Formats: sequence, structure tokens, C-alpha cells
Amino acid sequence: MNRISRRRFFQFTGSALAGLGLSQLKFTQQAHRYGKVLAQSTSRKLALLVGINNYTKQPLAGCLNDVDLHRNLLIYRFGFNPKDILVVADAEATREGMLRAFEEHLIKQAKPGDVVVYHYSGHGSRIFDPNPIVVEPGKTGLNGTFVPVDGNLPVGYPEVGGTVQDIMGHTLFLLMSALKTEYVTVVLDSCFSGGATRRARIRSRDGGRNILVSTEEKTYQRQWLSRLNMSPEEFIQGASHFGVLALLQWLKPLLCRSLGNVFPKMGCSLYSRLPRWGC
Repeated sequence: MNRISRRRFFQFTGSALAGLGLSQLKFTQQAHRYGKVLAQSTSRKLALLVGINNYTKQPLAGCLNDVDLHRNLLIYRFGFNPKDILVVADAEATREGMLRAFEEHLIKQAKPGDVVVYHYSGHGSRIFDPNPIVVEPGKTGLNGTFVPVDGNLPVGYPEVGGTVQDIMGHTLFLLMSALKTEYVTVVLDSCFSGGATRRARIRSRDGGRNILVSTEEKTYQRQWLSRLNMSPEEFIQGASHFGVLALLQWLKPLLCRSLGNVFPKMGCSLYSRLPRWGC
């Protein structure tokens, strides 16, 4: 992916959004709240930015540039101290590395009133949970996940199934619940739909009912449920209300077509999850 200047990135982003006619009240309010939260004066602003290009199979292009652009945005637009921004990229972004970074950099350091930002750019997937913590009627059992750099499919897939090292969206909800501040913003740039059905290169790794949640993942979830003193029912209710800024989801095709002129290799899957607002 060709690198562009910070000034050009800001100019293009502003003109692209304006060109789409984004004057709807909801978008304006959400954008205002996003900027207000990030720009406020607090004791500390912490950010964890994860980007993965170098997957063993289905490598991506553009994720590290996304991280670099977001880092510059936080520093030069929202006043983050560079020392408070941790970047976890490629080989460092293993399952263990991502979880450890979230715990050490965000959960252990964030205090009430601090601003926390988590950004993930990489593959997403959907895998099967044969033993969910709570059985939800009508659910397929497939769960959206984030694919760490060591999230390889089993040898022999798709004929052969097995477990993977993915991190479930439910796990991210638990980690966010452990943060001691209400000023939390999560930006997820990945895709959970099958990439083989589209001509465009998107950020999705194959999955399905024969690709299973790992034992380590379920154990990790239960450990956090215990630490948070959260019941399984509270866990499912909270995770199901994990706030997605749906406006950006339905705007995704328009944004991708516009951004494609500047970001030709960028995986066009943009989500902004704003689960909690303190303003």
C-alpha cells in the first residue's frame, strides 16, 4: 500500500465524508462524541493499536499503514502522548501477545477518567463454539473472531477441521468490561464474511462449523467471568449489546468505493465499536 502524508489523509477523509452527504443527525452526534471523548483533557490517554499483514496464508496489505495513520491521528489531532500508544504488529500479534498487551497496557494502567482506544486491523473469521457458556435459542453457534498472526487453519482444511487460536468477540467484551474507565473506543477493521465470494480483497479468513473455538479461549473467558463476578446470563446480555456504530456498517460500500482511489490495497471492512460513552 502506498504511503500518504498525514495532511493528505486528513484532507481526503474529510472530503470523502462530506462528499457522501453525511449530514444525518446520528452520524453527526456520534462523530462529535467520538472527537469530544478523545480530545478531552484527562489524566492519561492510552491506546493499543494492533495490525497484521504477514499471515502465513492469505497475507494482507495495508493493516500496518492503518495503524500508522491511526497513531498519527491520535498524537497530532487528539493529543495522545506517543509513549502511551503501544503498537503490536505482525510477529508480535500472536494470540498471547494481543491478550497480554490488552491486559498490561490497558487494563492494568487505565484509571477512572482516562481515555482508552483499541484498534485492530487484520483478518476476521467465524468459527463454531460446540459448548457455549449460555445456549441462545435460534443461534447458529458461529461466533465472530479476530485472527492473530498464529491463527492458522488446521492442516488439511477444509476436509479436516480442528481448533484455532482465534480471539472471540465475546472475549473482547470481557476485556473491555475489565477497564476501569468509561471513556472507551474500539475500532475494528476486519471482516467476518466469506472472502471467496468477492472479487475485492477483504480481511477475512475462512472458518465454519468444523473450525472450533480452542480450549484455551474458553478457559480464558471463564477466568474473566470469575474475576469480573459476572454471571453467564449477564455475559451474554452484555456481549449481545456490544455497541456497533451501524451507520458506518451500511456506509461501508460507499466508503470503500471512495477510499479505493487512495487506498487501492486496503481491505474494505470498516467498523467502529463505541460500546461506552462517558459524555
